[in-house]
Amino acid sequence: MEKNLPLWTQTDIVNSMKSILIVEDDLTFGMMLKSWLGKKGFETATTSNVARAKKTIEEQTPDLILSDLRLPDADGIQLLTWINENGYAVPFIIMTSYAEIQTAVQAMKLGACDYIAKPVNPDELLKKITEAMAPPIAKEQTETSVNSKRTSKKVTQTNSNAYFEGVSEPAKQLYSYVGLVAPTNMAVLVNGASGTGKEYVAKRIHELSPRKDKPFIAIDCGAIPKELAASEFFGHQKGSFTGALADKTGAFEAANGGTIFLDEIGNLSYEIQIQLLRALQEKKIRPVGSPKEIEVDIRLVSATNEDLNKAIENGNFREDLFHRINEFTLKMPTLKERIEDIPLFANFFLDKANEELNKQISGFTTEAMKTIQSYPWPGNLREMKNIIKRATLLTQNDLIGEEALGLSGRSFYEAPRMNLSLKNENTEKEQIQEALRQSNFNKSKAARLLNIDRKTLYNKLKLYGLENA
Repeated sequence: MEKNLPLWTQTDIVNSMKSILIVEDDLTFGMMLKSWLGKKGFETATTSNVARAKKTIEEQTPDLILSDLRLPDADGIQLLTWINENGYAVPFIIMTSYAEIQTAVQAMKLGACDYIAKPVNPDELLKKITEAMAPPIAKEQTETSVNSKRTSKKVTQTNSNAYFEGVSEPAKQLYSYVGLVAPTNMAVLVNGASGTGKEYVAKRIHELSPRKDKPFIAIDCGAIPKELAASEFFGHQKGSFTGALADKTGAFEAANGGTIFLDEIGNLSYEIQIQLLRALQEKKIRPVGSPKEIEVDIRLVSATNEDLNKAIENGNFREDLFHRINEFTLKMPTLKERIEDIPLFANFFLDKANEELNKQISGFTTEAMKTIQSYPWPGNLREMKNIIKRATLLTQNDLIGEEALGLSGRSFYEAPRMNLSLKNENTEKEQIQEALRQSNFNKSKAARLLNIDRKTLYNKLKLYGLENA
């Protein structure tokens, strides 16, 4: 299969799956729809506004479009009109509230094949999608149109199969920094709490570097006995100490030309810190018991969940080594700092659990998702992965319920509440910026904090030049 074909094209080659474009600015709902439809055998993609929807349609025309009526930069009817004017023969289903049914009827007059009222009934939606795709739609003409609109846009394929990076502002900032530092040879220190994905970031740096075709060697410094650390790092010769029954290649030699990742580097003894500093400075190592030095060329990425500056003050970590390993620092956000990513990671880990356990759970009940979003996740991504895997194993129905999560009785996090009603035009901009900050730039939550609807917030953002906030 050609890797440079668009995602939908690749999937069509494999099993002719039907593609659906979801146009929905409520990120959580959009991703839940995407995950659920994916379980039903559709290839899905999401966009959050009309402008991005148009671009997606031009590049990779889907087999069906499922669009919200109210969108930040236009509405579903305007998107439908554009589709008709540009000759795309694509079934179009519009989602709307009960209060806007009349508008939905208008959309059908303009060519929408159907509409569905929110809150969406999954079975009803699936029925409407199936019916919309069932009638023959001038196959030859449609396929010619689709193929002419598709391009050879490259799909970037990484090991994100094993990890989801997220779409929140903290995630975007983190991986923009990863993209900047990866092509260099700088030593990177990844700082963050346990379970935040530090090793994935280290691997991503390696994958994006000129060393990507060379080894990536990871060492958990906290798991190495003090007396064996030198052997693990630099290797040893047979007979150099009790138990050295054969020659051993150390991690530095094994990683030669590539990247070595030292996890929880703050756990290294002071003696090993001295040897590590020397190896980094001179780019040479000496295996235990060997009279000869070996030249090595490695890129160092380290990680810690402790404050190394305090460790330096307490005399537990060498300051000169700290500066050597810390040419560039990356700060890993906690999961509760990435509110927008929480439901996305939940669905991602559900997909992984389904694969590992040979299950076909479609998603989460509304109550379960509320619990997932309100729980503080002190163990971050690792804790979420384990809890959802356990819940997947326990669940016998189509959806994971609140009980299966086993989070009852634990402490819950609630976002700070504030009263930011927009009553004073002189302070509106500042209030909007504060609401965005407190909601972690989730516009739906910011609107609730401001006691206004999303449409009003989008208008205000445009008025004050904050559309990209």
